[in-house]
Amino acid sequence: MSGPGKAPAVPMESKADLIGFLERGAKPRENWRIGTEHEKFAYHLDSLRPLEYGGERGIQAMLLGLQRFGWSPIMEGDNIIGLTQDGASVSLEPGGQFELSGAPLDNLHQTCDEVHTHLDQVKTVAGEIDAGFLGLGFNPKWRRDEIPIMPKGRYGIMLKYMPTRGSLGLDMMLRSSTVQVNMDFGSEADMVQKFRIALALQPVATALFASSPFSDGRPNGFLSFRSHVWTDTDPDRTGTLPFVFDDGMGYEAYAEHALDVPMYFVYRDGKYIDASGQSFRAFLDGRLPALPGERPTAKDWEDHLTTLFPEVRLKQYLEMRGADGGPWARLCALPALWVGLLYDTTAQNAAWDLVKTMSMEEIHTLRHEVPKTALKTPFRNGTLQDLAKQVLEIAEAGLRGRARAGKTSPDETEYLQTLRPIADSGVTLAEDLLQRFHGPWQGSVDPIYRELAY
Repeated sequence: MSGPGKAPAVPMESKADLIGFLERGAKPRENWRIGTEHEKFAYHLDSLRPLEYGGERGIQAMLLGLQRFGWSPIMEGDNIIGLTQDGASVSLEPGGQFELSGAPLDNLHQTCDEVHTHLDQVKTVAGEIDAGFLGLGFNPKWRRDEIPIMPKGRYGIMLKYMPTRGSLGLDMMLRSSTVQVNMDFGSEADMVQKFRIALALQPVATALFASSPFSDGRPNGFLSFRSHVWTDTDPDRTGTLPFVFDDGMGYEAYAEHALDVPMYFVYRDGKYIDASGQSFRAFLDGRLPALPGERPTAKDWEDHLTTLFPEVRLKQYLEMRGADGGPWARLCALPALWVGLLYDTTAQNAAWDLVKTMSMEEIHTLRHEVPKTALKTPFRNGTLQDLAKQVLEIAEAGLRGRARAGKTSPDETEYLQTLRPIADSGVTLAEDLLQRFHGPWQGSVDPIYRELAY
């Protein structure tokens, strides 16, 4: 989840201003960038319990310790709640999930270097406080009521509102973890095609990255429980967005959708004002009950857009949101998948050819079945595994077409390689973990904190 928006406090006086904000995200191809975000669970090595915020061995100590590497603190009142440096940030999810929001970078070599630099820094500080970090889609061991809550104002508002909209919203906030990539677009038409491709193929990413088969210390019946959690979080702001596939889809259609999603808050003078359930349309007219007579700014609109949680989200870029967090070696694969599909014209056209005949019923069915059965989910005359293999072929060709050379490689295809064995075998990390649970782990999830630790 994002923090307060970075857009200027420019007044937004009409729907046209809101549409214009989205439109200004379009960039020429040479300015397209890659922004990778990943979350991870922080825990005490001795007890395996999640890190609390305060104390000598808590999240606050992690944030303070990382400042030695040139990070500047982000404060909310007296609490340090994040860090920033050169376009990147470190932030906290509600349950203490530790997130790197990477800087906008030109290529995957830079992205992977950024990820590894972050790992080195985090492990240095974590080693001093006996903490560990784990990459999975859902907390495998600890109950919801055992998760410490981070001291961020927006989370207090959301934690109160979430249970009124679904039964798993608090689990989403406190116990889930993801990796995602942010992608640019060149025009409204390009945004629409990328949006449609990404929504149709998001179940493939969910399946390939499925890593959340445990909760409360036992199997939960899913391979991506994190993905399932989103289906019972808040119907107003989640889902596959059928309107994206309608004729006339564009910036205005998305703005109309966002206007109909109830608000959470307004951020003023360093504080979050509760506006949960209130209408941004009313805000645009100066009739918001939380701030009578005030109209929104560009920052308010940006903040509101961050509270929408569909499988693909539009801000001034597109966010791919379907993947579980996972092992360190796999973090670079998620941006590689989507960059390969969407940043090369030939590959993007091939991806569009692959999905343009998919019906909304097929997309909806995949969205709801993949969390349970991943690559074994039936699809047309085969399974999703067949589609995943095709998707990886297109993505690899797209990365070759981009031809971004690294220090020792002619392109970026190396970052897809961790996904190949999964697609070829049809066996996800989640299924491998279940085999270990029922075999050498002897019915315990505790070994996961050793074998999958960063």
